[in-house]
Amino acid sequence: MKISGMYYIPGIVLNVKEELRMDESTLRIAKDFQCKYTVFEKGTEPKMVEQAYHEALEAGKAGGFFPAIICLDEYSAEWLEEVVKNEYNRDKIIAGCANNGEDILKERFVEYTEDYEDEEVQQMIGEETEGEELHEFIGYMSFQDGMLEADTLLLEIPVKNPWEIIGYLPMGGWNECPCPEDMIAVCRYWYEKYQAVPAVFTHDVMEFYAPLKLNGADNMEAAKEHYAFCPDRVEQGTRTYHISELAAGLQESEVWYFWWD
Repeated sequence: MKISGMYYIPGIVLNVKEELRMDESTLRIAKDFQCKYTVFEKGTEPKMVEQAYHEALEAGKAGGFFPAIICLDEYSAEWLEEVVKNEYNRDKIIAGCANNGEDILKERFVEYTEDYEDEEVQQMIGEETEGEELHEFIGYMSFQDGMLEADTLLLEIPVKNPWEIIGYLPMGGWNECPCPEDMIAVCRYWYEKYQAVPAVFTHDVMEFYAPLKLNGADNMEAAKEHYAFCPDRVEQGTRTYHISELAAGLQESEVWYFWWD
């Protein structure tokens, strides 16, 4: 069924003509996931994707799945096809991960600040009281026209726990982006602490949906965790380059945005 740029394919293609109109690589990647999916064509209004995500998140409570959005830009498509080609064992990596997400983040924070004097660390933390709040996903949007940057999949991933989404979308392991095993551990820790779930993926962006925001936790401690997870979130994603600016914005944000340069 096609509705204004959207195809709903419940595991198999119901309409051959519609299948033929899709981008070939989009259809191939969608099928490789072996789960229900919806295809949103490049140029579609992003709000349609976000609305569909929230509906799927609610449906997944009874349906036994968690939704995830993947924007199939050129690099994402290459990454996912490489994963399939290498026969990535999602069950093995999920089963082998430790429940040590908090420790990983603490270690990474120390690693990124160990060469600084105490005064320099405090300067980097800062004293900002205002920061950008995020209430909508932006990772799949084009900077030119605000529409979908590329064909985008909404997947209904058959996992019991949201951190296991990384078993299907094994992002990471390059530059300062955590490896998939560490990603899973951090996602588990953040879900148990904040009820935040990994929601949006591109080749270099990851967004979480945090309906309870910080769930009563300290915003500065959360911002330090975000910096440890993705230093570029502060170093390239804030106006002042201060962790405190990120902390101020996180206080009321339902969306957490990460970008690795």
